[in-house]
Amino acid sequence: METLITVERALSLIKDHVLPLGAVKVTLKEANGLTLAEDIISTIDIPAFPQSNMDGYAFAFEEGVTQYVLVGEMAAGSNQAIELAKGTAVRIFTGAAVPVGADTVLMQEKAKIESGNLIVLDEKLTLGNNVRPAGSEIQKDKTALAKGTILKPANIGFLAGIGVDKVLVYPKPKIGILVTGNELQQPGLPLSYGQVYESNSYTLSAALKEQQIEQIKMVQAPDDLNILATQLSDLLIAADILLMTGGVSVGDYDFTLIAFEKNGINPIFHKIKQKPGKPLLFGMKGNKLVFGLPGNPASVLTCFYEYVLPALGILTKQANSLKQITATISHDIKKPIGLTHFLKAFYDGKEVVIRTGQESYKLSSYATANCLAVLPEECDQVKAGDLITIHLLP
Repeated sequence: METLITVERALSLIKDHVLPLGAVKVTLKEANGLTLAEDIISTIDIPAFPQSNMDGYAFAFEEGVTQYVLVGEMAAGSNQAIELAKGTAVRIFTGAAVPVGADTVLMQEKAKIESGNLIVLDEKLTLGNNVRPAGSEIQKDKTALAKGTILKPANIGFLAGIGVDKVLVYPKPKIGILVTGNELQQPGLPLSYGQVYESNSYTLSAALKEQQIEQIKMVQAPDDLNILATQLSDLLIAADILLMTGGVSVGDYDFTLIAFEKNGINPIFHKIKQKPGKPLLFGMKGNKLVFGLPGNPASVLTCFYEYVLPALGILTKQANSLKQITATISHDIKKPIGLTHFLKAFYDGKEVVIRTGQESYKLSSYATANCLAVLPEECDQVKAGDLITIHLLP
């Protein structure tokens, strides 16, 4: 296990150890937001036949001819086989198959019917107007969507339109949340002296659902090693990622690292040169990930955004890390050398303003922040007007 490492080293270790989840087959209705694990090859042409682009009249175009004999109609979905003779036309509707022998559709607004004959009023009509050729959207045996595509509503509609009903995807992980602390009380219940309301599970659940992760199980444990180890073992059975909060420091009741050992979890690193969230613990059991997050609410959320989110991205084959840009800071900031600082801040599109209330127990300043200002460990100060790195919050 590596200890007291840099932010960059911690991210590198996560990248080196985390593997994508095994691909699963799901229905299209379950696939929104998931990443394709294989290329999708079309098995048919779409459209599968020449198709009318609008309501009107279909016929074989003849230069200079403005009158055709009307002999029938074609509705969308009709399987009636019509073969048009030269000089004849049929009434046709949007989406209907263009009859054999026809190659052009005249929009109905440019047509007149007189004594059973179609009169063409469109002087600009040319061969092939208003006909969707077979295979004009996708051809048989061509790649419809490539492996690695994140499925959005348009992708899903497109796949349904070519007859696909199931896809192989990287699933969203199952999450276990284990919050620890004798002092914790559930919101809605009265506080006794010395108690605080438990908020970390609410924060983490909301952050996970923001990533379209819905399979979340939450358990609360007292500061008791045996109970903690047992509950950790139970959650590990079903979860792909386990997020523990509290108990990762060096106090008399900080049992997380020992509980790791009791459950055969291999600790990869413990403690990062950063503020907040220095005691962060990361380990693995097989392909399962376990994060020991600090107990302070702001530390929990910062560690989630900076480390758990990238791990989720690897598991699901998606680029989940916070977007990073540079921006001008509004005022001078001083900090000690040796720790990377993640400061709650607000970016208005022009400059970054650091929020008051940077203490790790304060979420109120997070609630009005839209980014984290990143001051590297070797930095001791920045001046108003300097460019700094910021990570934009989801």
